[in-house]
Amino acid sequence: MRLDLFALAVLAVASIQIPIFGQTSGAFNTLPVRGASFSMQDGDGPDEKQTIEALEETIERLELRLTEVEDDVEKRIADQKKSELSEKADDLADRIADLEKSAKKSDKSMEKLQETLPGLLFHSHKTPKMQFFGRIHLDYWGFPKFDDSLAPLDDGNPQDRFNFRRMRIGIKGDLNDNMFYKWEGEFAEGNNPSYRDAFLGFKHVPLLQTVIFGNHKRPYGLDHLNSSRHNVFIERPFVVESFNQDARRMGVSANGVSEDKSTNWRFGYWNQVLTQTRSGYISDNYQGELAGRLAKTFWWDESSGGRGWAHFAISGSIGDPDDEADPAGSGARYRTRPEARTSDRWLNTGNISGAEANYLIGLEAAFNVGAINFTGEYMRVNVDRRDLVGEDVAFDGYYGQVSYFLTGEHRTWNRKNGTLDRIKPFENFFMVKDCDGNLQSGWGAWELAARYSHADLSDFDVLGGEGESLTLGLNWYWNAYARMQFNYITGRITNAPSIGDYEIFGLRMMVDF
Repeated sequence: MRLDLFALAVLAVASIQIPIFGQTSGAFNTLPVRGASFSMQDGDGPDEKQTIEALEETIERLELRLTEVEDDVEKRIADQKKSELSEKADDLADRIADLEKSAKKSDKSMEKLQETLPGLLFHSHKTPKMQFFGRIHLDYWGFPKFDDSLAPLDDGNPQDRFNFRRMRIGIKGDLNDNMFYKWEGEFAEGNNPSYRDAFLGFKHVPLLQTVIFGNHKRPYGLDHLNSSRHNVFIERPFVVESFNQDARRMGVSANGVSEDKSTNWRFGYWNQVLTQTRSGYISDNYQGELAGRLAKTFWWDESSGGRGWAHFAISGSIGDPDDEADPAGSGARYRTRPEARTSDRWLNTGNISGAEANYLIGLEAAFNVGAINFTGEYMRVNVDRRDLVGEDVAFDGYYGQVSYFLTGEHRTWNRKNGTLDRIKPFENFFMVKDCDGNLQSGWGAWELAARYSHADLSDFDVLGGEGESLTLGLNWYWNAYARMQFNYITGRITNAPSIGDYEIFGLRMMVDF
């Protein structure tokens, strides 16, 4: 635009007739300058002051004209932009109208389908949100070494096995306003139906934040609060599985997190007996338990997107078990397999006779720097017994583990829940030929891991046994939703009179969706 104005000015100035002094003596040349003309004769001098004033007046007029041109150009540009915006708004309005028509057609189609299938399909609420999900874990377990002295613990020499560790399908969603629900069915070992998460709840509750009613996890044991989709090893360590077998119980809890996500908490009231393979719990003695967990992510490296973080948590419970209340089991019974799938549980206190109170405390710590992660837990349970039945007893255990990503990924952390999160490989695993016949591939993510684990479930007359093990692991992540795990376990069980060593090899292929 400035070049156009400059050209206009040049043309205007050029239109001024500049006085020309003739070569011939006595000749006159006329200087017309926008309303003024001057005559010059040989030997006579022009009125220079009048000439300059006329030129200045002409320049002022040109400047005014330039200003008018600029204003006109700017107005035209503004009008053009306004027109374009109006056209876009009209186009957007047309699109919204088309969407509304499509929505109306969908509603009519749904109504027609409901009329065709009366009572089988209908909207249960005004804003339906529903999601299907599931997981499949296919295992192989081998027992290359097993001392004969341990045979009574597993009804003989444990046999190698291929089996489905988990086959789950579930549904979850939101209801009107601030309610939600979740149900997850399980076919353990491929043919044992039961349920896992089965609850309803409320979100955005003042002070309590999220409230859950139903079958859900008790808030202790980090390795159990972690989903089996995200854990480092195939099976959980002795102490976590012993003190919180399968984790889920019937109860009610409140769950919350601070605004900056650095602190989260869970607390509530649960029944202590595992009931997910039956309809529920039936007894006048509730065998209740108050339990809670306070977790702190005290370091989170924002600059690296969470590749560096540190976590600490403390958990605890106070329970009211009764060994005579439920024939299916007492709240004071602790047992576990050898961190692998076997027919029986090699550490087992049985129902502790005379148990009238139990207390648990747990400590957790985890630290992650880039590709390397350290995690450890300690848990202890004290059981008070009725007078004249037996001495009070105490059991404890711990584990420590380290993992390292060969391909550079890192252990992800969910600050809202204080648990491990999903691993996302830098590159997914694939192997295909391109259009030129050349092999192209990606190798996924590879992780090495090691864990030492110990638990002591024997005290006074309760001989649940003592176990220790070392597990070496290799995890191959094909993508964020599928992986293969390899575990080699060497361990020792001291469970009088059964004392011996064993070696176990495990492999799992798993997907979740």
